[in-house]
Amino acid sequence: MYKLGLIAFALVCLSGSASAEYPDHPIRLIVPQAAGSATDTAARILAAELQRELNQTIVVDDRPGGALTLGMDLVAKSAPDGYTIGMGPIGALAITRHMVAKMPFDIERDLQPVCLVTRGHLLLAISPKLQINSVQELIDYAKKNPGKLTNASSSNGSPGHLGGELFKSMTGTQIVHVPYRGGASAINDLIAGHVDIMFESLQSIAPHAKSGAVHALGVSGATRSPAFPDLPTIGETVPGYLAPTWTGVVAPAGLPRPILDKLNAAVNKAILSEGFKDKFAKIGDEPGGGTPEDFATVIKNDSAKWGEVINRAGIKLE
Repeated sequence: MYKLGLIAFALVCLSGSASAEYPDHPIRLIVPQAAGSATDTAARILAAELQRELNQTIVVDDRPGGALTLGMDLVAKSAPDGYTIGMGPIGALAITRHMVAKMPFDIERDLQPVCLVTRGHLLLAISPKLQINSVQELIDYAKKNPGKLTNASSSNGSPGHLGGELFKSMTGTQIVHVPYRGGASAINDLIAGHVDIMFESLQSIAPHAKSGAVHALGVSGATRSPAFPDLPTIGETVPGYLAPTWTGVVAPAGLPRPILDKLNAAVNKAILSEGFKDKFAKIGDEPGGGTPEDFATVIKNDSAKWGEVINRAGIKLE
């Protein structure tokens, strides 16, 4: 019995030691979008700070495709050991599920929220060819010219598309949606005046707004953006309008709580580092933070909100 007790004690010690040693080899951070995308940019900024906190290499692995489901499916089906995690943008966790007929995984069942990384805005921008100077002027023009204005987006079902649908619904305007295959080409056409307006993430369109290539009218969050402090929120003109963006870290379901807590603490510290805050301040996004449960609540609430918008607009991905 004495020997058995010693063996049991040793096993407990070894188990605790193994948990305490995490991570002891590189961590893969899967991004469900292409290199150069807003999510990829956020992932690389986070990885640089996170590897200092965890004292381990973070390898960013871009896996675009399947309307953001390919990368998230890889995370969901990975071993829950903390060595494969993913960047989950709002599109992947709160929007796509309402438009894809057969999801290859269940978000609540197969993924574990770790931490909210950033909170951001969509920027409502218009072509410099339009003689419109405010959100109210845009609404007035759209009402006088139903169906004449075009609203570009990076893709069908993107946050920018849904931000535009919510705007039309709340203002009673008719604006034609024009989906593109990527934000860059849509922004180029907005600059050239081939399309009229666009709701696009600050990460992508902020440089063009600051240079004057496009005319910024407002941001979609609850408060003004630090990068555009003089630019009003859309909600200041359209009460109740709110279409923020966010991205966070997720892991496979079943991740042991000690590893989950260690990852959560590391992300919370990383996003408060000066390097992280400085880079995102230039973009206009802000650090997220909080517990895994906080992030789960954000996903749940925004999924319900955008599900209603998608169903009302009849948006589907073929």
